[in-house]
Amino acid sequence: MTTKPVRIAADVSGPTPRKFPLWPVIWTALALVVLILIGYHARVGAVSARIRTPGFPDGPAPRPVDPLFGYHHWVALLQILTVVMVVQMLGLLVWAIRRHPGHPYLLMGVVTTLIVWQDPIMNWSPFAVYNPDLAHWPEDWPLVSLSPTVEPFLVIGYASFYFGPYFLANPVLKRIQAARPTDSFVWRHPLISLTVLLLVFGFVMDMILEVTLVRTGMYIYSQVIPFGSIFVGRPWQFPLLWESTLVCLVMIPAGILVYRDDTGRTVAEKLARRARLFPGRPALGMFAVMFVIINIAYFAYGFGFQLIKISGTATSVACPWPYPEAKVYDPQGMYEKNGQPGPYSVGIWSTWMSGQPHGRPDVSLPAGGGRCAPEPHHG
Repeated sequence: MTTKPVRIAADVSGPTPRKFPLWPVIWTALALVVLILIGYHARVGAVSARIRTPGFPDGPAPRPVDPLFGYHHWVALLQILTVVMVVQMLGLLVWAIRRHPGHPYLLMGVVTTLIVWQDPIMNWSPFAVYNPDLAHWPEDWPLVSLSPTVEPFLVIGYASFYFGPYFLANPVLKRIQAARPTDSFVWRHPLISLTVLLLVFGFVMDMILEVTLVRTGMYIYSQVIPFGSIFVGRPWQFPLLWESTLVCLVMIPAGILVYRDDTGRTVAEKLARRARLFPGRPALGMFAVMFVIINIAYFAYGFGFQLIKISGTATSVACPWPYPEAKVYDPQGMYEKNGQPGPYSVGIWSTWMSGQPHGRPDVSLPAGGGRCAPEPHHG
């Protein structure tokens, strides 16, 4: 029996062309589209009649409050820094998608950016009133109109704020574990230990950041509970105990969900497996878990402040009203009770959502002028 030689077909197709994934291109294109839409719809100042003081002259509005260090360009500086940060985030996003697609940090960064859709609600809940000089969305758009004055573009950088404490707390946890025996509390209960650290770092980080931003005139908390607040009654009053604690309701799950146990799996991945979410696509399952939990956590933050609003205990108003081009946001009549002249705005959700079924109460300016009565100058 003879054996015929086996012919091996020559590879005439040449080298296999390298395939480039399309998802980085798609995500980059979507990010650019969002930035273009933001730029196209940008407004500056109190434009809409819904919030603008009738008859107020055009041009920059005088501020009755001295800015931090007497520097009058904080708003412009903050917006420039935001643009720089967004460009850096986009670059990091493109790099991460190409090098580490599906990485938990990348997914959480996207999720903590996407929660900005809730931000108008979360400005309404704690009486967070933004400076109309900030570039913002049109004031009459359905969702953004919930904000007491304007909904600024600055919130696009939320990822660094809500996810940032994890990168401080996690290394500290690792160092504590390295110095403790494996049967100690930090080893047996790493998630509880991480939660405590996230609460501490998140509280301090929020306090430093927000006190600074409020003092520069970027926004105010127009009404706060006197107890647990600092600089009460001043234009830069801040509900320290309430805001810096409640905001950790978002920071803590953001850190917990990306924590890896000794199996190498994140908490979000294990929850997705348990719920059998997209079993063939673990990254999509993690993203779904993160998106749902972080959005629920952000709702919890807003609901906490809504309870404060409904209780009527946020009685201290920031005097004087620092944005004269905009109507005084006074849904509960607290500013008028304290002598701040109008015109007044009640905003949206000023009835049953605020625990006021009949809307703004019938109040009048005090005969003696009141604490917020106009003065020649407020420092």
